[in-house]
Amino acid sequence: MKYQDIIKDIKLNLKKTGFFILKFNFLLVNCLGILPATAAIEEPVLSIVHSQENANQWTGITDRLQAVGVKYCVIPLANVKSVTDWGDRRVLFLPNVETLTPTQAIALEEWMSKGGRLIASGPVGSLSAPGVRQLLRSLLGGYWGFSLNQTEQMKPTKTKIQGWATQAELFGKVRGGVVIPNDAMTQSAAVWNSQDNPAAVVTTERSTFLGWRWGTDATSAADLDSAWLKAAVNRHLTALPKGTNKVEGGSQSCSTSVATAPQRESGRENNSSLPESPRPLVSKSFSSPTPSLSPSSRPLPITPPRAQEAIDELEQAVRLDIAPNSNTPIDHNQAIALQQELENLIGRVESAHLAASTHASSVSETKSDEQPRSRRLRAQSLEEQQTQFASTKLGAPVASTEQAITQARLIAKNLPQLIAEKNYALARQQWLEAKASLWKQFPVDRRLAQPEIRAVWLDRGTIVRAGSEKGLAQIFDRLAQAGINTVFFETVNASYTIYPSQVAPQQNPLIRGWDPLAAAVKLAHKRDMELHAWVWTFAAGNQRHNEIINLNPSYPGPVLAAHPDWANYDNLGNMIPVNQTKPFFDPANPELRQYLLKLYEEIVTRYDVDGLQLDYIRYPFQDPFAGRYYGYGKAARAQFQQLTGVDPLNISPSQPDLWQKWTTFRTQQVDSFVAQVSQQLRQKRANLILSVAVFPLPELERIQKIQQHWELWARQGDVDLIVPMTYALDTSRFQRLAQPWIASTQLGSTLLLPGIRLLSLPPVGALDQLQLVRDLPVSGYALFAAENFNNELDKLFSSTQGRVKPTTSEPIPHRQPFQTAAVRYTALQREWKFVLQNDQLQMPAKTISDFNNQAEILQTALNQLASSPSASNLLAARASLTRLKSQFRALMSREVIDNSYQVKVWENRLATIEKLLRYGERRRRSPSETSQLRP
Repeated sequence: MKYQDIIKDIKLNLKKTGFFILKFNFLLVNCLGILPATAAIEEPVLSIVHSQENANQWTGITDRLQAVGVKYCVIPLANVKSVTDWGDRRVLFLPNVETLTPTQAIALEEWMSKGGRLIASGPVGSLSAPGVRQLLRSLLGGYWGFSLNQTEQMKPTKTKIQGWATQAELFGKVRGGVVIPNDAMTQSAAVWNSQDNPAAVVTTERSTFLGWRWGTDATSAADLDSAWLKAAVNRHLTALPKGTNKVEGGSQSCSTSVATAPQRESGRENNSSLPESPRPLVSKSFSSPTPSLSPSSRPLPITPPRAQEAIDELEQAVRLDIAPNSNTPIDHNQAIALQQELENLIGRVESAHLAASTHASSVSETKSDEQPRSRRLRAQSLEEQQTQFASTKLGAPVASTEQAITQARLIAKNLPQLIAEKNYALARQQWLEAKASLWKQFPVDRRLAQPEIRAVWLDRGTIVRAGSEKGLAQIFDRLAQAGINTVFFETVNASYTIYPSQVAPQQNPLIRGWDPLAAAVKLAHKRDMELHAWVWTFAAGNQRHNEIINLNPSYPGPVLAAHPDWANYDNLGNMIPVNQTKPFFDPANPELRQYLLKLYEEIVTRYDVDGLQLDYIRYPFQDPFAGRYYGYGKAARAQFQQLTGVDPLNISPSQPDLWQKWTTFRTQQVDSFVAQVSQQLRQKRANLILSVAVFPLPELERIQKIQQHWELWARQGDVDLIVPMTYALDTSRFQRLAQPWIASTQLGSTLLLPGIRLLSLPPVGALDQLQLVRDLPVSGYALFAAENFNNELDKLFSSTQGRVKPTTSEPIPHRQPFQTAAVRYTALQREWKFVLQNDQLQMPAKTISDFNNQAEILQTALNQLASSPSASNLLAARASLTRLKSQFRALMSREVIDNSYQVKVWENRLATIEKLLRYGERRRRSPSETSQLRP
């Protein structure tokens, strides 16, 4: 009898008797070739995490684990408070766990840095705080993007890089989701057989991420699940050096049963024999089209308590600091990332010094020795630089910018060698010291900024604390001194207006005896600043605000309290989505839309605001595959049923055609409202600037989860400014979030402003992110928020971007695009002349002459356009810019070898000028701008 037949007989007999006998694991393991028999019988090598979220699936999960034949430890997630609690087993399995706390995530990162290996499945961490999600993306090499609408065939990748994932039993039909790789270093082990073959399984050296809910019969077959776990465990264990079978510092305790797990957070016992009933797909209370949707008639939903709002908070204080003196191995991908980050920081420091050296005075007034000599150091031989570096002891004070850059460049160059020699602690130490030294070299006492949009969100809390126009004036003085030229002033929050409204039911009760919006407009304009009213659009209330004003947390806000038919609901009848804190309006409700339009019209006609910013211009977060749907307001259900003949509550993602129509219907409610706001308000105020605060999620994922399609609004010209909330605590992650949108070709002529969150960001870290923005093809940024300004930031901003004189002003890109283009190009030309004067551009004399001629032609064309914005002058400027751009890389062919970063910065600044001309052309075509552009 063959081994396979023996195994089948054993399994059949065991299933008949309803239990598994441990001694048979010996035979199963030897036949299947997972692990040595001793590992399976005597010593667990795998820990598996049990949580509230996978409790209902636990029977299926453990059945599959037993079928694989590997002994395992159970880790109750509620017990994890530190790195020790993740255990000392080398492999950790995280099946279908969507909520981790920041403490647990940081502990997991530390556990993996000690050699632990992670296998995860499903939308792991998707309900966690955004900082946690960001950290998990790094650990897993990707993230759950969105659920597939139907069962898909999984197939191997064409690259054949993943030799461990080629067995036929790994590939079958699965109901899963698209896993989006985090960066170029992540590898796909399997893809879905659908359009563009999106990833189904992604891996890094330390992790394996399965794009479906492992262990659930409705998702995948047991044999396929078992095959993937077996392959992943083998992959991680065989890659480990001998003698590293335990994670240092991990707890040695090993519970093999859920019965010993602690009570659930909700207070009920965690009895694995009595799992909670899964929630139904369709709520019975919504199964008939009853007209009454009053939340008071429904039982309160039972949801686990949360220590924080997991979705609407964009970034928690989760840091990815490099641990000094740690000799934990650094893999190839990490080495490349460290080296690239250091080289980019060198580029930003040099770029900042060049801008500072050329900003305040003309080339003839600038001394050649005022600029950092590090650019000339490239002419030195490697041996000369090594000698110079060796003469300075590591950790000793750095005497100059030149020395700091020299050291950092050599450290970046030597990192691969140190890592190859397994000298990980020294590599980390040198990297950290180089970064700290470079941060100190930013020219913080000189002006760096060109004309740009420098915006800040002025939040409700800061307005309330100001208490009066006099107090608000102090805030505007501070912002003006810091160089801020655009203020997003929080005007509607949780349905309360900051001003006494004749449309809204109630002014914010924390404001008494004054009109902050009227005061803000006057104060901003007196200081040559723009004031944009920032309004919450479809978020109707806020439990946190209710606590501040001593109301019941479930109070939906003054508008929904007066008009409950305008409310939106999830598929279970909850007005506030599970694990969130805000009720939402139904965007499909025509009365609600008319109310909002009337409210916004009141704002832009009663007050001389320069713009309106729409926030919460979306649905709340959902995950259809997890049974979390939203958008079932009374009006939406009626309209969709009229269109399709189907109540949307009776459909699910398993019906792809209908589900796609439902997703499109909801997305169009938001799209059409943005278009309606744009059209109606511009008829009232032709020069109004319309902006939107949006999520920087990938387009398809964003439409699936929050129905926010801002690329469309940009292409249609409905909005002037897209402000993505690209919040991160370090510059490299900020760049990964912001750069794809900055480089996007899907935004038409709309300008994009990356958002920078100041909370927990050190001042020099904020400056580093600002320098990156200035080196990319973008016209400005937005800071969140005014409440996070402090004296150190004030000083930094005042010196690097503040006004030279109180009476001076400069053009603002969204208001004066052509003037901004001309001034920015003048600054760019000054940089070129500066480096030419100091013999830092390696060009033949003839090439220099040609370059100068083309540069002067473009300068003349831009100046003419700025002074006389006509269609013919615009055409001439664009033609001159196109000619220079087409030849620029060839002209810089030698410089790009020595200083590719700076050449790319110059190309980006030319691209910014091109974007400003496109935006200016669009405004020329609008009725409000026709008079400014004579034919």
